[in-house]
Amino acid sequence: MELMFATGIGVTMSAVAVPQYFAAIDDFRAAGATRYISSRLQRARMEAVVRSTEVAMQFAETIGGYGYAVYRDGNRNGVLTRDIQDGIDRLIAPIEQLPEQFSGVDFGAIPGLPPVDAGGTPPGTDPIRLGAGSFASFSAAGTSSSGTVYIRSRRGAQYAVRIFGETGKTRMLKFDLGTRKWRPL
Repeated sequence: MELMFATGIGVTMSAVAVPQYFAAIDDFRAAGATRYISSRLQRARMEAVVRSTEVAMQFAETIGGYGYAVYRDGNRNGVLTRDIQDGIDRLIAPIEQLPEQFSGVDFGAIPGLPPVDAGGTPPGTDPIRLGAGSFASFSAAGTSSSGTVYIRSRRGAQYAVRIFGETGKTRMLKFDLGTRKWRPL
């Protein structure tokens, strides 16, 4: 009888702990993906400074989600889609997708997500908020275009990487579902 009681308690405790464990792993993967994207953006910034030319990370929606790659300016007019297609602006880092490295994580935003900046535009269904284009561009001086990319996990953990134009630096943020506020990661 005692063995059955102990087994029942063990099974009950496991049933309670397992969902929390999976949620924690999911959140950990999303935080890792956010740090990875922030580091990739900073690497693109350093490539621009070292090469003394404009370098950009392009985000493109594909059938399987979003892909991103880094290009350098080949004709001193900035990194442009048509120059990439014509082979003028060259690929310097391979095309990647977040789910390939972080299972269950991709660019995205939970419904009703508020903007990172007060008075800003919420992401809606567009997780790549880089102005009118899909490029995070970095100059030889280390400055950049401003914007935010939103990263979401399968279970709803929400993160963002904010790019500041004047400095070209990034800031990582996590959305707290309980308070409905963004906080630094």
